Amino acid sequence: MAEAITPNFNRRAALASVTMATALLGLKGYGAVVTGSVAMLASLADTVLDLIASLVTLYGVHIAAQRADEDHRFGHGKAEALAALFQTALIAASAVAIAVRAAMALAEGTPAASPEAGIVVSLIAGAATIVLLAYQRAVIARTHSLAIGADYLHYQSDLALNAAVVVALLLERYAHFARADAVFGLGIALWLGWGAWSSARHAIDQLMDREWPEAKRRAFLDVAATIPALSGMHDLRTRTSGAHDFAQFHMAFPAETSVGTAHDVMDDVEAKLAAAFPGLQLIIHPDPIGHVDPEGALPAAIAERSEL
Repeated sequence: MAEAITPNFNRRAALASVTMATALLGLKGYGAVVTGSVAMLASLADTVLDLIASLVTLYGVHIAAQRADEDHRFGHGKAEALAALFQTALIAASAVAIAVRAAMALAEGTPAASPEAGIVVSLIAGAATIVLLAYQRAVIARTHSLAIGADYLHYQSDLALNAAVVVALLLERYAHFARADAVFGLGIALWLGWGAWSSARHAIDQLMDREWPEAKRRAFLDVAATIPALSGMHDLRTRTSGAHDFAQFHMAFPAETSVGTAHDVMDDVEAKLAAAFPGLQLIIHPDPIGHVDPEGALPAAIAERSEL
């Protein structure tokens, strides 16, 4: 039941993002035309990318939700990481374009034409974004979706963009700081670049099958320690693919244990671990007590052959 609920939540969150980005695109397009603000233009460019990224996210979570098949026995979870990586590429490209435009405006010192309109537009956009972020945060807490997480980062940056636009235009209008708009536009570009880097690292970690974070591994081992049959557990390996977690390890049995008995014990172990980590997919390999796997034997043999 949990596996069916998770994709539905992710799809709804992705659809909410697409809807929000479409509405904000029209609103900010009006603001950019009326004000001529670099910061507003940067915010508009970010929203265009948000819409593209949200569409990619929607497609990514749709693919990731597909059941495992003959060609993808481990499922399609990495589609989320690919979608997130695509989003980061868009964010990085946007950051570079905005930085160039902001640098040109900084050199020219051209003020925004109508600061008041830009402030109103940004406040409305910010309020709408806060509502979307609250919904996305609730979905992420439930599904741990990487694609929705990347989309959440997008809209966090969008909220910061709206705040920056308001501050920049207020400074230009009331403090007569002619280059505030360009300075904040440059700051926005740097913020987007940092967000792209952070999101890319998480996506690459999944694509490279990085081990779970230490806290999560420790939580898994703490649960395993309560199961007497796992006193001989070793060689734990973990990874995450989309919203799905995978773990595999070896457990020791007396040499005289029958295959049927070992199978029953491993089924019981799987049930207890799955109860603590819903949706976890496990692979358990039985070893006779005292058996030690020769770590590194295969790579060493390959290296020796390559030298011949």
